[in-house]
Amino acid sequence: MTKATQDGPGAGLIGPLRDLQERLVLALDQQRALDSAQKTLAMYRFARPFLALLEARKRERGWLDFDDLIEKTAALLNDPAMAGWVLYRLDGQIDHILVDEAQDTSLAQWQVIASLAQEFTAGEGARDAPRTVFVVGDPKQSIYSFQGADPAAFSGMKQHFHQGFGAIGKPMQDLRLEYSFRSSPAVLELVDHALAGMEGLGDAGFRHHAFFADKPGRVDLWPVVEKQGYSEERAWFDTTDIAMPETHTRRLARQVAAEIARMLAQETLPGKHGVPRPVQPGDVLILVRGRKTGLFDALIRACKAAGLPVAGADRLKLGAEMAVKDLTALLRFLATPEDDLSLAAVLRSPICGLDEAALYALAQPRARGAYLWNELRERQAEHAQAFELLDDLRRAADFKRPFELIERALTRHRGRERLLARLGREAEEGIDALLAQALEYERAETPSLTGFLEWLEVSEIEIKRQMDAAGNLIRVMTVHGAKGLEAPIVFLPDCGPKADKDQAEFLERDGGVIWRPSKADLPQDLRDRADAARALRRAEEDRLLYVAVTRAANWLVVAAAGDLGNKGDSWYEVLEAGMARLGAVDHDFAAGRGKRYEAGHWPQQTGAPDKADTGAPGLPAWAEAQACAPEALSEILSPSDLGGAKALPGDTGSASEGEEAALRRGRLLHLLLEKLPALPPRLRESHALRLLAQGVDAVDEAQARVLTAEALALIEDPSLAEIFGSESLAEVEVTAALPELGGARIQGAIDRLVVSAQEVTAVDFKSNRLVPAHAHEVPEGLLRQIGAYMSALRQIYPDRRVRGAILWTETGVLMEIPSDLAARSLCLDDPRPAT
Repeated sequence: MTKATQDGPGAGLIGPLRDLQERLVLALDQQRALDSAQKTLAMYRFARPFLALLEARKRERGWLDFDDLIEKTAALLNDPAMAGWVLYRLDGQIDHILVDEAQDTSLAQWQVIASLAQEFTAGEGARDAPRTVFVVGDPKQSIYSFQGADPAAFSGMKQHFHQGFGAIGKPMQDLRLEYSFRSSPAVLELVDHALAGMEGLGDAGFRHHAFFADKPGRVDLWPVVEKQGYSEERAWFDTTDIAMPETHTRRLARQVAAEIARMLAQETLPGKHGVPRPVQPGDVLILVRGRKTGLFDALIRACKAAGLPVAGADRLKLGAEMAVKDLTALLRFLATPEDDLSLAAVLRSPICGLDEAALYALAQPRARGAYLWNELRERQAEHAQAFELLDDLRRAADFKRPFELIERALTRHRGRERLLARLGREAEEGIDALLAQALEYERAETPSLTGFLEWLEVSEIEIKRQMDAAGNLIRVMTVHGAKGLEAPIVFLPDCGPKADKDQAEFLERDGGVIWRPSKADLPQDLRDRADAARALRRAEEDRLLYVAVTRAANWLVVAAAGDLGNKGDSWYEVLEAGMARLGAVDHDFAAGRGKRYEAGHWPQQTGAPDKADTGAPGLPAWAEAQACAPEALSEILSPSDLGGAKALPGDTGSASEGEEAALRRGRLLHLLLEKLPALPPRLRESHALRLLAQGVDAVDEAQARVLTAEALALIEDPSLAEIFGSESLAEVEVTAALPELGGARIQGAIDRLVVSAQEVTAVDFKSNRLVPAHAHEVPEGLLRQIGAYMSALRQIYPDRRVRGAILWTETGVLMEIPSDLAARSLCLDDPRPAT
């Protein structure tokens, strides 16, 4: 409404319209609140069954998570039916309560502490003894709000204990530790001049004092690395590769690495008794505010590129490690050989070592729909090492646990050696973590390859490294991760402004959570809560800066990259103002002109230290002696590869079968005879057809039915009931050193083993089309295989009779092999395979 209308014809409507406007604003706020309430209700309805399922699963396994430990303890101590008795019993055992790092204690944890201390101030207890509560904490270092830590809770509990002990005439003593035993006066003066009065720190009158007043200290403020933009303005059809300019983040990381290299070569630090010592890699700690800005990874890469000994990331995401990705791809292929993508990843990885050209030459010519594994098998001569590795692991995958498969790939097939050669020693931690997770999985679940892969995928495993035990290595960490640590030299390169991106999807209210609408749809009540939460985040950022600066014992280096903005509240600008108030002087750094504040007598620079000057003890003689050459390991023989014919003359399979088809038929019959006997008879045929329709040896339905009928005829033959009964064992691995072979060791799998109190029978399945009529006509290679099994079993079961037999699947005949015939076959000539 225009002013003329308001003063003229519409003058009488102004009041009612303003009332309507206010009612609409109120209604809009109520509508937004209702919308948030409806979404919150939907969220609770959606979450309820999942939370109930989680609780049920925990109860089934007898598990408690960290929150359960606190909540159930608090509930027990506050249960009217139990609390009095529990507290009375505990009262007889607890004399003193010590709370360390109290600023990081959550409200729920404080409630447990308050309940435990309740009897301390409640008159006569279970026994008359002096009881104390000792609380140590620094609210200025409260930086774990995401874990429930709250400085307000610290202050509230302080008042609670003051009142409780004051009421019984034993007032609490409030003592301040004003002296720092870590930082030099230079660092502490920066803290006092730069951070005093910041909202998040409170206690504006608190001043820091260095216990070692003459400890040399230094604070450097580097110039800001200007933001590097990038604009690619060229024609859409121009495909010329253009080198990307170095980003400001990477430039800063490179400058930090170069300065550390210079420090290691030239600088000294105050040592014991005032004697200077060279700077060591373990003296350097680099702190960033988070891992997702790009600076964290850039710093580690820059240090590695400069040849500096760096410990790597302080947290290891298992699934993100290159070595783990390669090993996981290997496991996926073993679980599903038809997975071409996983097989290609394994072939291209250091485990197999094919380059892009070789992989393309292998994969591209194959027919549409053909599996990559079949192509590799047909062309195995071109990639013998890769095929041998994958074929061995594929054969072992059905009966080896996940840990054993990974260890087999890493050790027997030199996978660890190849991965470390390509990826560097830092890959070893990821490899070891994967092995540890495989063992952890096997302790918690029935081990299976597919189960382990699913477990890895859903777990999103993250491993925290103990950086305080990182050895003499440069450490790169977040400020949160460095809490409680210190270093003579600390770099703070991440001092630019941090965007206040409030990504929280929920807001807390009355002990619960509320769905948070978009900023424009926030009702006033939630807007106020969002503003309060934002203020708490800003206060915690102040405390985070305090923790970061006070990690430095001697030397603090402050830097930033990019645009600092115009708010003037970035860490860099806060510390820059403090440096100005300290009277810092201009100083020329490799990165440009900045500021330096120095206090105390700093040791003079030196050249690169000689090894003789490091004070390192000399190596003992045995450490420098040449190691003896290891004895060559004896070859492990396969019972099926001890030489000799394996078929009668003229046995070439059916007219329609080639050699490969005959071998495949034998493998499939072995598979059915292994798997089907354990199933109920009514399920055997359908299960067999499913088995034969999948995998690299899959056949069509007609062939599958023929093979199934042949296998079921054997399994259901009454004369073979003992062989396929529930007491028999399938695919039994055996290994032994055989005296008949001059002590050579064999390792193989017996198709079927029947063990009784008096005897042991080893049965081997053979699918030859031409079947001998008598045991003496059995081909020599098959006799040697049975003889090797029988010799090994005699060592395992010395007190039982050992029998050996061949089940000819073509005729269903179980032919026992006389012991003397099997023994003589092993002693004929040299049974070892020709090389």
